[in-house]
Amino acid sequence: MNKKYFISYSCSLAVLLMSIWFGISFGSVDVPLSTLWDKETDPVAYSILWKIRMPRVVLSVLVGASLAIAGAAFQGLLKNPLADPYTLGISSGASVGAVTTIFFGISIPILGTFTLPVFSMIGAVLTIVCVMSFARVVDRTMKMETLILTGIIFSSFLGSCISLMVALTGEQLREIIGWLLGSVSMRGWPYVKMILPFVIIGTIIIWFNRRELNAMVYGEERAQYLGVNVKRSKYMILAGGSMLTGASVAVSGTIGFVGLVVPHMVRMICGADHRHLLLLSLLNGASLLVICDLVSRTIIAPTELPIGVITAFIGAPVFAYIFFKQRTKGG
Repeated sequence: MNKKYFISYSCSLAVLLMSIWFGISFGSVDVPLSTLWDKETDPVAYSILWKIRMPRVVLSVLVGASLAIAGAAFQGLLKNPLADPYTLGISSGASVGAVTTIFFGISIPILGTFTLPVFSMIGAVLTIVCVMSFARVVDRTMKMETLILTGIIFSSFLGSCISLMVALTGEQLREIIGWLLGSVSMRGWPYVKMILPFVIIGTIIIWFNRRELNAMVYGEERAQYLGVNVKRSKYMILAGGSMLTGASVAVSGTIGFVGLVVPHMVRMICGADHRHLLLLSLLNGASLLVICDLVSRTIIAPTELPIGVITAFIGAPVFAYIFFKQRTKGG
């Protein structure tokens, strides 16, 4: 490993550890780090840390890492720096799957608590398939603008479906609205256990296709010449990214721009080699969401802001900058 990547990994890991430390220590009640292993000194602080703070921070790490690595994979696959689960409509598709599960009270015995994330992932997969199919029909070259506009079209339609279910719902209204705003608060360890297997599987799928992503940057024909099974790799990357997005949306609601901002920043600093881009995006995505969650619960304490509001404040200007930069370069 050369010096540039060693420094990048070291800094990213240090920032992640520091953000986790801040996340578990600070809030409406400050909890000293020694409480991690010392229950006798302050049982109340120990309970706050292990029952509220720790699962919240761990969930932030998992969701942030999932969205960031999924965004990096989609950007590499589509050769498009504006591609991410949010702008492509995948988050909206996952939201429809999750809201439908809540609205109709769907519970499949064989799946149990995994019913919600599974339906969320099905919504994500169906959405990306529809977006890419429609974009290819409109423009066979699948230009950046076509993909983004197609994602916006599907997001708008799926958003109206969600609004319809919200308008028709009764006692589930509070649950759906709270979930749609995006949050990792009061989720607890069951949600961590729910998302963890999907994060592991989705990350492994994308990681095993890192060399294929590098090859496809130069075009599908060149990738095939280099021995890449392009069709299989596409499906695997889309499946892995949709799994990560669907599971994240299922446990935390809609949190936008993490998959757009983090991979773009990592790419600017460390280059586009997916052997490093994916891991560095994972680490920095986890750090970003832990920090955003900390800000959301402390900036106007004791009131909490939805975490999606914080990520949108960061992501929207970056999205505008990337889009402007691409348009300037293209024209």
